[in-house]
Amino acid sequence: MKQIQLITTACLIMVAVITVAQSTIKKREIAKGKFEPNYESLRQYKTPEWFEDAKFGIWAHWGPQCEPEFGDWYARNMYYQTRNGKPNDFYQYHLAHYGHPSVFGFKDIINLWHAENWHPNELMKLYKAAGAQYFVAMANHHDNFDNFDSKYQPWNSVNMGPKKDLIAGWAAAAKKEGLRFGVTVHAARAWSWYEPAKGSDSTGQYAGVPYDGLITKDQGKGKWWDGYDPQDLYAQNHPLKEKPDEAYKDKFFNRVKDLVDHYHPDLLYFDDSNMPLDDVGVAIAAHYYNANTQWNNGKLEGVLNIKRRPKAAPHSIVLDIERGVNDSIDAYHWQTDNCIGQWHYKKGLRYQSISTVVTMLIDIVSKNGNLLLNIPVRSDGTIDSAEVDFLKGMGKWMNVCGEGIYKTHPWKIYGEGPIAAINASAFNAKDDPKNPGLKLEQKKKPEYTAANIRFTTTKDGSLYVFLLGVPMGNINIKSLGLSSALVSKITSVKLVGSTEKITWKQGDESLSITKPNTFPTESAVAFKVNF
Repeated sequence: MKQIQLITTACLIMVAVITVAQSTIKKREIAKGKFEPNYESLRQYKTPEWFEDAKFGIWAHWGPQCEPEFGDWYARNMYYQTRNGKPNDFYQYHLAHYGHPSVFGFKDIINLWHAENWHPNELMKLYKAAGAQYFVAMANHHDNFDNFDSKYQPWNSVNMGPKKDLIAGWAAAAKKEGLRFGVTVHAARAWSWYEPAKGSDSTGQYAGVPYDGLITKDQGKGKWWDGYDPQDLYAQNHPLKEKPDEAYKDKFFNRVKDLVDHYHPDLLYFDDSNMPLDDVGVAIAAHYYNANTQWNNGKLEGVLNIKRRPKAAPHSIVLDIERGVNDSIDAYHWQTDNCIGQWHYKKGLRYQSISTVVTMLIDIVSKNGNLLLNIPVRSDGTIDSAEVDFLKGMGKWMNVCGEGIYKTHPWKIYGEGPIAAINASAFNAKDDPKNPGLKLEQKKKPEYTAANIRFTTTKDGSLYVFLLGVPMGNINIKSLGLSSALVSKITSVKLVGSTEKITWKQGDESLSITKPNTFPTESAVAFKVNF
């Protein structure tokens, strides 16, 4: 009898488990297609040709944290009174400009953000002229605020702040200029990212007074946010260090699915080391691939970026390396995301030079990658004059040398010269498993010169030889000598962007090029070689 009871109990438990599982699956319904929410199925993915050809995209990492124009992670950093035993600049800035976080929290910053001078069509023309082949907008950040008409997140840019559907505006502008369109999603981390908002000052007149991270809907009577629940934004009704619950996971899935289904992005980027929220990310991937295939008439054109290739299916996504580079040619296409300044706009910041970005782009392309470059947007939706100048300068270089960038692929080797100057181990994300989005600003940056050489090639066999600087004298390229096993006899050498006749000689040891009288660019230069 006891044995029968045990078997019956076990069966009931199994039924309960199956019922819960089916319930979860039902909540996370995905588009029909060949992809299922498991890694075995996701292995079918292949990177679309448009992305491999594009090489260069521009990103607007723009949201309510740009309102103070004080830099990255404002919504978290404003809640630290001190950092490492010293007064915290973010907290001090917030206190001086807005008041104490117990009274005026990040939710209130959102109310100040109006994006009143945002004209996406004008910006998109600048981005396209700069050479971008795709444009990417931030759908949400770790601050948990959706920059679109979100069905599942009331704290969004249509209901409050700008009162505009920012993703719709960006998407329409990109389409008008013929650029592929992508979105980035960072909100999976909001569960723990906002935890400092639960704290309080440890010293001073507000010592012990709670910040607004645990404030609730019923405390909004008569406030600007009356009727909205701050916990939909802060998501802090849980103990510290607790893992995200199923309700949080379901909401995240629904938000991303809603984003994908309504805006049809060509690229979906997760700011996560692994698939966000485990099985949720896998389900989103399957849904995105199937849905993208449907709206592209049976052809999968979607790109999904995360920061580490899944061990179970390494090439089911396109690897993104944050502010980092690969140290070798990758057999599979990948992407670096980087920025000319900080991710969120900061006043008075000095930006990276065109030369720095151009050489970075060349190095990445020579190793089978793309560069997604953030141009920080100001609070009001504009970019500053230095950024405009940067984009124009980038476009000028691309107009000359872009033929050696777009629609190319890696050659037999990626380059030659003082490779050690790149310090590959410091810049290769694979060497830092704890931080696959390696932060180059924390490392010594590579100092490229004309002695650093990179190669790209085209389908017709033309070879582009990039010097990562303007040479001061004659040029010798050892990999292109007659004794090299890499090449055959050279028939022509041309300076890209110039009509000047080039004097050259292919000897046993190297290809020697006499320094041209003038160069068409002020940054890296390119020679086109045919065999």
